[in-house]
Amino acid sequence: MARLLFLHGPPAAGKYSIARRVADATGLPLFHNHLIVDAVHAVFPFGSPAFVRLREAFWLETLAAAAGEGRSLIFTFQPEPSVSSGFPLAAAALFDHCLFVRLQLDLPQQLARIANADRARFGKLRDPGLLSRLHAEFAAAEAAMPPAQLCIDTAGTSIEDAAARIIALLPR
Repeated sequence: MARLLFLHGPPAAGKYSIARRVADATGLPLFHNHLIVDAVHAVFPFGSPAFVRLREAFWLETLAAAAGEGRSLIFTFQPEPSVSSGFPLAAAALFDHCLFVRLQLDLPQQLARIANADRARFGKLRDPGLLSRLHAEFAAAEAAMPPAQLCIDTAGTSIEDAAARIIALLPR
């Protein structure tokens, strides 16, 4: 039975850090969105038609291949307007079971974390001004996500505690 842990939230909410902790504890592979975002962005400008088309196609093809082989995994995702609104449900439909987990973090906390050096490892958003300008769009995209089975405010929750809460909900 292939299962998907679909972990989503705004920039700097801790998606990768928490997903990495869950992956280490469970042995589930971590397919974080920047693996594809960075690869496609190396060739096409972010948000361009080719970028948008290829990013989603690569995400879905990879998820479909994993599900087809009965592989469970963790996927991290930051909702934003250039991703089709149907993507989350299309990804979930590929698997026998999908757990949506939403990480929350208010804008002041995001701005405090956004320039952290560890975000440079992947092509993550690091510009506080750009985050401030895009915040409303990101929030609208997050609001359109399917209902989450678990919401965690990462401002007051440690990575370890967040991971433990997620692991407790994973089917055995």
